[in-house]
Amino acid sequence: MSGTTTTTSGRQRVLMLTLATVGFAVNFWAWALLSPLAPKFKEALGLSAFQQALLVAVPVVVGSVGRIPVGALTDRFGGRIMFPLVSLATVVPVAYLGLAGQTSLAGLLVGGFFLGVGGTAFAVGVPFVNAWFPPQRRGLAIGVFGAGMGGTAISALTTVQLVDAGTAATPFVVTAVVLIAYAIAAALVLRDAPGRVPPSQRLTQRLAATVRLPVTWQAAVLYAVVFGGYVAFSVYLPAYLKTAYGLTQADAANRMAGFVLLAVVMRPVGGWLSDRVAPSRVLAVALTVVALGAAVQAFTPGLVPLGTIAFLSMAAALGAGSGATFALVAQRAPAAMVGSVTGVVGAAGGLGGFVPPLVMGAVYGHYQSYALGLAALAVVALATLLLTVTVVARARREDDPATSRTQATLRPHAGQPHGTGPLARDLTEDPR
Repeated sequence: MSGTTTTTSGRQRVLMLTLATVGFAVNFWAWALLSPLAPKFKEALGLSAFQQALLVAVPVVVGSVGRIPVGALTDRFGGRIMFPLVSLATVVPVAYLGLAGQTSLAGLLVGGFFLGVGGTAFAVGVPFVNAWFPPQRRGLAIGVFGAGMGGTAISALTTVQLVDAGTAATPFVVTAVVLIAYAIAAALVLRDAPGRVPPSQRLTQRLAATVRLPVTWQAAVLYAVVFGGYVAFSVYLPAYLKTAYGLTQADAANRMAGFVLLAVVMRPVGGWLSDRVAPSRVLAVALTVVALGAAVQAFTPGLVPLGTIAFLSMAAALGAGSGATFALVAQRAPAAMVGSVTGVVGAAGGLGGFVPPLVMGAVYGHYQSYALGLAALAVVALATLLLTVTVVARARREDDPATSRTQATLRPHAGQPHGTGPLARDLTEDPR
């Protein structure tokens, strides 16, 4: 009987992780709908380079800032409520953009503003997944969940094709239907982790305590660079490739999708490695690769092979670094505050992705070159590398007594669920 119980529970963990990852992907798909169509809107509405950059950046900043209250609300109400709620809320701007919001820049900006709600799904999933897994398996589990950021690749691969096959409304209608279907499935199937205790403090008190945690600001800086870099490239790369290398819109979107897919694959790898070595070591290697890749690309080398190698190297590093950052959060943040910490850190990551497209658009508009923007990325990566190998590398869980006490209460007990197969074992086995 006990064997059946533990197997069933182990399978439930994997099921909850799978549903959370799908929800993240679907909402990110919606969040990224405007990026592949930005060149088309630029031509149709006569937008400047800065206006085009603003169009794709607005959903990013709203989705980023929105993660702070959404993460805190997830600590309070749980992912079972918040996942369907966020998904249904995202349907409204998606439907508006598809049916009425494409005729002016103002309409697109209004729709893009509320489209940012889809980006807050990240702050729902991290605390939800974190509660389902023991501390020594959270790096991999949250890394697998983080692969849901591949929803941006779905958008890149399908949006333009759906417009060409149907009308300008088609990709938005399809996405709205998928969001509704997921919200229904999540409401019926999702369950919060057994034993989850909602915090008793008020929202403002929890947020104030969150920003005082060292792990919050350390992870926020790291995520602003690694995930912010990923977001910036995923929203601006099609415009960059079209302008710098003369690619067609479809070709540029496909290459951006390749960048995104590699980053997605590497995110759980970064989390898995962080379960085995210090997250700071994974981050140090990732930031070194980003700095080198950005420095090379600042000279606009030929796209084949050097430019492709530079971009794919940065994609792998940014994905692994994103996974490692939340492995750090999972190791050091108190369990009852993971949602709040995730909200702040996730906001920093999204805001980190908001600034570079605006900088790149402004730099190109003034100098007709992207070199300074890419050189700035290399400098920022090097500065963050210095922070990683000093402050972050020296930090230990025992340095924060509250975190140490919290982690002690989360040690796995006898009879912890075991799954079947290598991935299931990594995700469910008792690590003692």
